[in-house]
Amino acid sequence: MYAKASELLKNIRLQALLIILKARKLSVCFLPFAAFLLALPSPNAVADNAGSMKQFQKCLSRLENTAIESGVSSQTVKSALESIQWLEDVIRADRSQPEFHLTFWHYLESRVTDARVERGREMYHAHYNLLHKIYLRYGVPPHYLVALWGMETNYGSNFGSVPLMSALATLACGRRRSNMFTREFISALLIQENGAMDLARSKGSWAGAIGHMQFLPSTCLKHAVDSDKDGRIDLFGSLPDAFASAANYFHRSGWKKGKRWGREVLIPLNFNYVLAGLGTNKSVNEWRALGLVDASGEPLPESDIEGSLLLPMGHNGPAFLVYRNFHIIRKWNASISFALAVGHLADRIAGMDGLTTKCPDHLRPLSTAEVREIQEWLNRLGYESGEVDGLVGRRTRAAARAFQAEAGLPADGYLTHELMEMLQHAERNRAF
Repeated sequence: MYAKASELLKNIRLQALLIILKARKLSVCFLPFAAFLLALPSPNAVADNAGSMKQFQKCLSRLENTAIESGVSSQTVKSALESIQWLEDVIRADRSQPEFHLTFWHYLESRVTDARVERGREMYHAHYNLLHKIYLRYGVPPHYLVALWGMETNYGSNFGSVPLMSALATLACGRRRSNMFTREFISALLIQENGAMDLARSKGSWAGAIGHMQFLPSTCLKHAVDSDKDGRIDLFGSLPDAFASAANYFHRSGWKKGKRWGREVLIPLNFNYVLAGLGTNKSVNEWRALGLVDASGEPLPESDIEGSLLLPMGHNGPAFLVYRNFHIIRKWNASISFALAVGHLADRIAGMDGLTTKCPDHLRPLSTAEVREIQEWLNRLGYESGEVDGLVGRRTRAAARAFQAEAGLPADGYLTHELMEMLQHAERNRAF
């Protein structure tokens, strides 16, 4: 049976490849169908399905034992395990997060839309009294909480449709972040046991986040509060609980009351791009002395507050001077694109305009395979980019920046197709 299925899927995928090769001659409307064909499981995945299920059952036994050792009752664990299933789509989603595969501009435009800004302003005014009370207690301004709400669930309209416990168990039994999601799975069981929320029957994001603000279970245990004083914490049905819990998280993480997240800035000609990145902190006064100005063209305010310069699309894209509160947003979600989008959406909800810098011309993102190629070339040329994993991290950007500096290019550490071509050229020259 598996052999026949394997051969069938192999033929389908070969036909899909032929379709894509001819895609330029086809209607654009046909391309999503080709993408669907390529997304089908590989023959090996079908052949290995029985083995994978055995491994999953073995992993569930491990989760059961770990949960009981952590203080969860046997009854709660067994009840939760009854309905848990392996979710292959969750594994796919974990490997293809938009923060990893979209350019910053694509990411921002898809999330900070005019409609989301307008809806955010409506929600800001509709819930202002509640949000202001929470601000007085925790020091987090209303427009930041509304922006986070908008980014996470589009203002409560999309909590996610994935069975929560199955998502957590799948990720706990996956290879990439098993330890992290084992903790989240056990945290969800503890919440289930104390009766605060019925997570065994709840749905959330593919990553196991829940409610209006998409708390992970461990975050819920540490920071969620019963703001409406009804005797239970409800992140699904109570906006007071949801908003206050998020504000409490930011407050405990070190949010600086009265300070902004950052701002868009303009960079002078002949700027030393080696100074860009989260590894360099300077006061606003020092950045001002280096020629940075506000996006409006006005001088930066005089201030001793420290910040870092971010160039999420390299020297041709927008530039941001980010402060401490930006790092607090990143504690919620470590993605730089996510934190910039939350900060920008908060500004827009508060009445500010969109970005001054316009969309760069080169927008085609690098594929994971192309990033791996760049990492391999950097390593071969002596620039240590670390593990060849297709993910653009700190070491890869530092290696790219070092190559750019030696090649006389703007050393912004941003990976592009042009950089890939230059690395190929450098490798060929070295071979001769």
